[in-house]
Amino acid sequence: MADHILGALRRANRAVALILGLALILTVAFILTDVALRGLGLGSLGGSDELSGYVMAAVASWGLAFTLLERAHVRIDIVRLKLHDRGRAAMDILAMVVTNGTVLLIAFQCWPVLRKTIAGGSRANTPLETPLWIPQGIWFAGWLWFAISATVVTLVALSFLVAGRGAALDGAIGIGSEVES
Repeated sequence: MADHILGALRRANRAVALILGLALILTVAFILTDVALRGLGLGSLGGSDELSGYVMAAVASWGLAFTLLERAHVRIDIVRLKLHDRGRAAMDILAMVVTNGTVLLIAFQCWPVLRKTIAGGSRANTPLETPLWIPQGIWFAGWLWFAISATVVTLVALSFLVAGRGAALDGAIGIGSEVES
Protein backbone atom coordinates (compact mmCIF):
# COMPACT_ATOMS: atom_id res chain seq x y z
CA MET A 1 0.00 0.00 0.00
CA ALA A 2 2.74 2.46 0.98
CA ASP A 3 4.56 1.71 -2.29
CA HIS A 4 1.44 2.59 -4.27
CA ILE A 5 0.94 5.83 -2.35
CA LEU A 6 4.56 6.83 -2.87
CA GLY A 7 4.35 5.94 -6.56
CA ALA A 8 1.17 7.97 -7.03
CA LEU A 9 2.74 10.93 -5.26
CA ARG A 10 5.84 10.69 -7.48
CA ARG A 11 3.67 10.61 -10.61
CA ALA A 12 1.65 13.60 -9.43
CA ASN A 13 4.80 15.58 -8.68
CA ARG A 14 6.31 14.70 -12.05
CA ALA A 15 3.15 16.03 -13.73
CA VAL A 16 3.46 19.22 -11.65
CA ALA A 17 7.12 19.50 -12.67
CA LEU A 18 6.17 19.28 -16.34
CA ILE A 19 3.61 22.06 -15.88
CA LEU A 20 6.23 24.15 -14.07
CA GLY A 21 8.71 23.55 -16.88
CA LEU A 22 6.13 24.70 -19.42
CA ALA A 23 5.43 27.81 -17.31
CA LEU A 24 9.15 28.60 -17.27
CA ILE A 25 9.46 28.14 -21.03
CA LEU A 26 6.47 30.42 -21.63
CA THR A 27 7.89 33.00 -19.23
CA VAL A 28 11.25 32.97 -21.00
CA ALA A 29 9.50 33.34 -24.38
CA PHE A 30 7.48 36.28 -23.02
CA ILE A 31 10.60 37.98 -21.64
CA LEU A 32 12.56 37.41 -24.86
CA THR A 33 9.69 38.81 -26.92
CA ASP A 34 9.47 41.84 -24.63
CA VAL A 35 13.23 42.47 -24.84
CA ALA A 36 13.26 42.01 -28.63
CA LEU A 37 10.36 44.45 -29.09
CA ARG A 38 12.12 47.02 -26.93
CA GLY A 39 15.37 46.48 -28.85
CA LEU A 40 13.57 47.08 -32.13
CA GLY A 41 11.99 50.24 -30.75
CA LEU A 42 8.47 48.78 -30.95
CA GLY A 43 7.59 49.40 -27.34
CA SER A 44 7.10 46.82 -24.62
CA LEU A 45 4.54 44.20 -23.76
CA GLY A 46 4.85 45.41 -20.18
CA GLY A 47 4.86 43.44 -16.98
CA SER A 48 7.50 40.89 -17.90
CA ASP A 49 9.47 41.63 -14.73
CA GLU A 50 6.37 41.38 -12.54
CA LEU A 51 5.02 38.21 -14.14
CA SER A 52 8.41 36.51 -14.12
CA GLY A 53 8.66 37.17 -10.37
CA TYR A 54 5.28 35.55 -9.82
CA VAL A 55 6.29 32.56 -11.93
CA MET A 56 9.55 32.15 -10.02
CA ALA A 57 7.71 32.18 -6.67
CA ALA A 58 5.24 29.59 -7.96
CA VAL A 59 7.97 27.38 -9.44
CA ALA A 60 9.98 27.54 -6.23
CA SER A 61 7.10 26.62 -3.92
CA TRP A 62 5.61 23.94 -6.17
CA GLY A 63 8.99 22.52 -7.22
CA LEU A 64 10.08 21.71 -3.69
CA ALA A 65 7.77 18.69 -3.46
CA PHE A 66 9.11 17.31 -6.75
CA THR A 67 12.66 17.77 -5.47
CA LEU A 68 11.76 15.92 -2.26
CA LEU A 69 10.28 12.95 -4.11
CA GLU A 70 13.29 12.76 -6.42
CA ARG A 71 15.60 12.83 -3.37
CA ALA A 72 17.37 15.86 -4.82
CA HIS A 73 17.41 18.19 -1.80
CA VAL A 74 20.93 18.95 -0.68
CA ARG A 75 22.08 16.93 2.29
CA ILE A 76 25.57 16.41 3.62
CA ASP A 77 26.16 12.68 3.69
CA ILE A 78 29.72 12.45 5.03
CA VAL A 79 28.54 11.06 8.40
CA ARG A 80 25.68 9.02 6.94
CA LEU A 81 28.00 7.08 4.62
CA LYS A 82 30.13 5.94 7.57
CA LEU A 83 27.12 4.47 9.40
CA HIS A 84 25.61 1.01 9.14
CA ASP A 85 22.12 0.48 7.73
CA ARG A 86 20.29 1.25 11.00
CA GLY A 87 22.29 4.43 11.52
CA ARG A 88 21.57 5.56 7.97
CA ALA A 89 17.88 4.84 8.45
CA ALA A 90 17.88 6.84 11.69
CA MET A 91 19.60 9.80 9.99
CA ASP A 92 17.16 9.62 7.06
CA ILE A 93 14.12 9.51 9.35
CA LEU A 94 15.48 12.40 11.41
CA ALA A 95 16.11 14.46 8.27
CA MET A 96 12.61 13.72 6.96
CA VAL A 97 10.88 14.53 10.26
CA VAL A 98 12.78 17.82 10.57
CA THR A 99 12.06 18.69 6.94
CA ASN A 100 8.39 17.84 7.41
CA GLY A 101 8.11 19.94 10.55
CA THR A 102 9.80 22.90 8.90
CA VAL A 103 7.59 22.72 5.82
CA LEU A 104 4.43 22.43 7.92
CA LEU A 105 5.49 25.52 9.86
CA ILE A 106 6.20 27.48 6.67
CA ALA A 107 2.89 26.47 5.07
CA PHE A 108 1.08 27.39 8.28
CA GLN A 109 2.76 30.82 8.27
CA CYS A 110 2.00 31.41 4.56
CA TRP A 111 -1.74 31.38 5.13
CA PRO A 112 -1.93 34.66 7.11
CA VAL A 113 -0.11 36.42 4.26
CA LEU A 114 -2.71 35.25 1.76
CA ARG A 115 -5.60 35.88 4.16
CA LYS A 116 -4.55 39.52 4.69
CA THR A 117 -4.16 40.01 0.94
CA ILE A 118 -7.66 38.67 0.29
CA ALA A 119 -9.20 40.65 3.14
CA GLY A 120 -7.54 43.88 2.01
CA GLY A 121 -8.17 43.38 -1.70
CA SER A 122 -4.49 44.11 -2.24
CA ARG A 123 -3.19 44.81 -5.73
CA ALA A 124 0.35 45.13 -7.02
CA ASN A 125 1.68 48.68 -7.11
CA THR A 126 2.51 48.29 -10.81
CA PRO A 127 0.90 49.20 -14.12
CA LEU A 128 -0.71 45.72 -14.23
CA GLU A 129 -2.31 46.20 -10.79
CA THR A 130 -2.42 42.44 -10.39
CA PRO A 131 -4.78 41.25 -7.64
CA LEU A 132 -2.16 39.81 -5.32
CA TRP A 133 -4.35 36.96 -4.11
CA ILE A 134 -3.72 35.26 -7.48
CA PRO A 135 0.08 34.89 -7.32
CA GLN A 136 0.02 34.52 -3.54
CA GLY A 137 -2.69 31.86 -3.80
CA ILE A 138 -0.55 29.88 -6.26
CA TRP A 139 2.48 30.36 -4.01
CA PHE A 140 0.55 29.25 -0.90
CA ALA A 141 -0.90 26.24 -2.73
CA GLY A 142 2.66 25.20 -3.64
CA TRP A 143 3.75 25.33 -0.01
CA LEU A 144 0.62 23.46 1.02
CA TRP A 145 1.32 20.79 -1.60
CA PHE A 146 4.91 20.51 -0.36
CA ALA A 147 3.63 20.11 3.23
CA ILE A 148 1.16 17.41 2.16
CA SER A 149 3.83 15.63 0.11
CA ALA A 150 6.38 15.81 2.95
CA THR A 151 3.84 14.47 5.43
CA VAL A 152 2.91 11.56 3.16
CA VAL A 153 6.57 10.75 2.51
CA THR A 154 7.32 10.88 6.24
CA LEU A 155 4.42 8.54 7.04
CA VAL A 156 5.41 6.15 4.23
CA ALA A 157 9.03 6.17 5.44
CA LEU A 158 7.94 5.42 8.99
CA SER A 159 5.79 2.54 7.72
CA PHE A 160 8.82 1.15 5.88
CA LEU A 161 10.89 1.48 9.07
CA VAL A 162 8.27 -0.33 11.19
CA ALA A 163 7.92 -3.07 8.57
CA GLY A 164 11.70 -3.55 8.47
CA ARG A 165 11.89 -2.61 4.78
CA GLY A 166 15.30 -0.94 4.80
CA ALA A 167 15.78 -0.92 1.03
CA ALA A 168 12.35 0.65 0.50
CA LEU A 169 13.10 3.22 3.21
CA ASP A 170 16.41 4.11 1.54
CA GLY A 171 14.68 4.33 -1.84
CA ALA A 172 12.04 6.66 -0.41
CA ILE A 173 14.12 9.09 1.64
CA GLY A 174 17.77 8.04 1.40
CA ILE A 175 20.40 10.11 -0.34
CA GLY A 176 21.08 9.57 -4.02
CA SER A 177 24.79 10.14 -3.40
CA GLU A 178 27.60 10.10 -5.95
CA VAL A 179 29.25 7.34 -3.94
CA GLU A 180 26.13 5.15 -4.26
CA SER A 181 25.68 5.88 -7.99
